[in-house]
Amino acid sequence: MRKLLLVPAMLLALTGVSQAQKSGSVDAKTLEEIRSSFKLDANTQAIQNAITNTESIRELSLNRSKIGKTDHYFKYRVDVKGITDQESSGRCWMFTSMNTIRPNAMKKFNLNAFDFSHNYNYFWDLFEKSNLFLENIIATSDRDMDDREVVTYFKSPVGDGGVWNSFYNVAKKYGVVPAEIMPETKVSNKTREIGSLLNEKLRGEGYKLRMLAAEKASAKKLEAAKVESLKSIYRMLALGLGEPPVEFEWRFKDSEGNISESKTYTPQQFLEEVAPGYANIEMVMIMNDPTREYYKVYEIKNYRNVSEGVNWTYLNLPNEDIKKFAMASIKNNEAMYASCDVGKQHNRKTGVMDVNTYDYASLLGVEFDMDKKARILTRQSGSSHAMALVGVDVDENEKPVKWEFENSWGSGSGHNGYITFTDAWFDAYMFRVVINKKYLDDKAKKASESKPVQLPVWDYMF
Repeated sequence: MRKLLLVPAMLLALTGVSQAQKSGSVDAKTLEEIRSSFKLDANTQAIQNAITNTESIRELSLNRSKIGKTDHYFKYRVDVKGITDQESSGRCWMFTSMNTIRPNAMKKFNLNAFDFSHNYNYFWDLFEKSNLFLENIIATSDRDMDDREVVTYFKSPVGDGGVWNSFYNVAKKYGVVPAEIMPETKVSNKTREIGSLLNEKLRGEGYKLRMLAAEKASAKKLEAAKVESLKSIYRMLALGLGEPPVEFEWRFKDSEGNISESKTYTPQQFLEEVAPGYANIEMVMIMNDPTREYYKVYEIKNYRNVSEGVNWTYLNLPNEDIKKFAMASIKNNEAMYASCDVGKQHNRKTGVMDVNTYDYASLLGVEFDMDKKARILTRQSGSSHAMALVGVDVDENEKPVKWEFENSWGSGSGHNGYITFTDAWFDAYMFRVVINKKYLDDKAKKASESKPVQLPVWDYMF
């Protein structure tokens, strides 16, 4: 039997490794150069000993020079009180949106404490997201399963996530109710399991709709099939969250101990009671996205929850403009929906966020030098959490030095439930603020009225 002898070139061809690829490999000489760059001197040995014996590199890198340098006092602060808790859910956008109008209810009814039912709006958010998913599947049923838009829809049919327009859409259609009218359940406080089950069901229903469409089913038949699918979704939600009220009776005890007469509301009437004109208020999302041109409006395709609702749309502005408008809102006692990359440089024990709170560069002896644009484009940074922007402190020239968030992680988190962040952190990790249009200057107002540039459903700001 003859043995087949393979020369190196033939071996490379058979294994699919090109000469170009081989030249980019780490050869022995290069590896020796890299190895020799690591000098295990006494200081390096001490750092290695510390790191290999710690459960948290983050804690080792805590920058001692930053501790105690940022207080929690603010010259300008919205009149807010009480901290909410979203528990183990991703509903920060909903809690934050409600927290911006919660002071209105407390003032309206003279209450020391009040909260909305997040469970009520969560029910309708998931229901409407399910409908939109099925509509999107029908609309793209003529495309291949590996089409990028189809893949995006099936990857995540529904989820906890959202932005301010998600709350606006669902509140405008379904209104709001007090917390005691539809209280939280174990499922609404810990949403991972119901979310997983809904997605499994929706993927199956979406696949069936695609099969029907492939059989040239009529639009009427597809709509009927979609409605049958939504009946299953409604059942799952009602079993896990409870069934939302069509109308309700409510009374309360005010801060002086007076008990009100019972009154009957629809959820839509209650929204109008506590936030008159909310459905038609002129709010605009302003965002700092250095990857795109400023003073332009951008819209992410199909980023909404309600089929007939508005998409995620934002006016892109420099940070200095955003700060100017945000300060005007705070000075006028109006809290704002805001979102940021909360995980970056956040000291949860002190409730402070500052650049270099954690000095990984000094600990590890390597540079971390990406700017905000690079962090966004490489997916290293993006908005991860929404909170209400309620305070700003300034220097003698009225320039902001630090800001305050009202968070929704309970009063035991941060500084009594609040987070203080420096102006430098604002520049690096703040992304968007939703603000009444009246606080914009003429240039920003004019830009906000321009036709949006549409971004794809898989855009990185998603």
